[in-house]
Amino acid sequence: MTSLSAPPTATDRGHWLTLAVVGLAQLMVVLDATVVNIALPSAQADLGFSDGQRQWIITAYSLAFGSLLLLGGRLSDLMGRRRTFIIGLIGFAAASALGGAAGTFELLVGARALQGAFGALLAPTALAVLTTTFTIPKERARAFGVFGAIAGAGGAIGLLLGGFLTEAFDWRWNLYINVLIAAVALVGALFYIPFIARSGPRPKLDIPGTILVSGGLFGLVYGFSNAEFDGWDSPMTWGMLAAAVVLLVAFVFWQRRAGHPLLPLSIVLDRNRGAAYLAVMIAGAGMFGIFLFVTYFLQLTLGYSPIQTGLAFLPMIGMLVLAAQLGTNIFVPRFGPKVLVPIGMTLGVIAMIWLTFLDTSSVYVVNVMPPLMVMGFAMGTIMPASMQTATLGVDREFAGVASATVNTSQQVGGSIGTALLNTLAATATADFLVSNSPVTPDVGVQAALAGYSTAYLWGAAFFATGAIVTALLFRRKGQGISLSHDTAPAAAEPVVAH
Repeated sequence: MTSLSAPPTATDRGHWLTLAVVGLAQLMVVLDATVVNIALPSAQADLGFSDGQRQWIITAYSLAFGSLLLLGGRLSDLMGRRRTFIIGLIGFAAASALGGAAGTFELLVGARALQGAFGALLAPTALAVLTTTFTIPKERARAFGVFGAIAGAGGAIGLLLGGFLTEAFDWRWNLYINVLIAAVALVGALFYIPFIARSGPRPKLDIPGTILVSGGLFGLVYGFSNAEFDGWDSPMTWGMLAAAVVLLVAFVFWQRRAGHPLLPLSIVLDRNRGAAYLAVMIAGAGMFGIFLFVTYFLQLTLGYSPIQTGLAFLPMIGMLVLAAQLGTNIFVPRFGPKVLVPIGMTLGVIAMIWLTFLDTSSVYVVNVMPPLMVMGFAMGTIMPASMQTATLGVDREFAGVASATVNTSQQVGGSIGTALLNTLAATATADFLVSNSPVTPDVGVQAALAGYSTAYLWGAAFFATGAIVTALLFRRKGQGISLSHDTAPAAAEPVVAH
């Protein structure tokens, strides 16, 4: 008979229900980065805000989310995963309901900022719960395969869900849907996320470090977002990016002397974890780019409706899920991330170059779906392996902030990728128009295609850089962190189920 004091194993049914709960929460947070995009034209017509104001519906969320992630992760370490997770769910649902009911532009922007703030509490806590729940290597790999697939596919699911809700119901349902998702996740959290009793003194929150890193990340995300809309010649763009660099450098110096550091530098300076964070950042940059420009191509060039565009990404999601399961259950245990992640990056290069051949005569099944499937397989190969490695071997006390660093890497990568690729595409489009005057409708279409192709080529360059960097940085299998390393700390703490 099993002792009542022994910790449950990862084979327990409750652990897989925990995975379902945190996966649902992660899906809600990730898809919210794209689900609202498709609803923007309808929201603009309803609330009457300008094209210039429209960007703030997206930027408000990304600014709050990106700048508060490390704080959210650390709060989950200090307050307890279960409590933080529940607070995050309730807050996210309330902010979503407020946004859905918004009668003014200002209220909608405020609600989106609140969504981002509670999302920054929820996302790292979900990953930390997973990290501390699954400690047996085989089960951990399977769980991270599922979670990584959700993290990678959430954006595409958001496009599909956003198109369906906008066409079938109303733009407000792109926000109300979160209330339903959060309600289901909340019931699951109350039953299946255990309360972990804390032993020893409660560590303090690093207030100076929190202010420095939150300000630095805010400046970074704002700077790249501003570049996307106002251009790289904007003083605000460079001012915010310069301030971000100063604050982040100050944060690193402070972490070296702080008595209770927000993010111990040993976490990110480990070669395997550092490589994993870089891989997530580069994959995030490429992923956001492909969603953006393939969506433009499908809707503006091929004339797809929003829901048709969302459906077009389904084969990509299918391949992502397949690759995630194959990778984490078979290939990562056998070959390690040093082999698998560079292969995924190389597949990303192939998919991006393939997309440069799209034109007005392209047919979805022949020309669009194959590179999307290759990209799905690439992301499913990169993301779960990187996320698992990024949180492996971290002391339970810092599992939340280590998980937050994964989310921060993806968010910063997405901001950088979107801003850079948008700028490069816009420049290529403008150059094409200058070189092919007078401008006719056909020339305008060709100019847009030239911009998309430029973005895809630079996206390929991102992935090629990622392939080289990760091949060099990741240790060989068997070196560094062992896959079973963090089974010990997880078994040491009593679990009190509620």
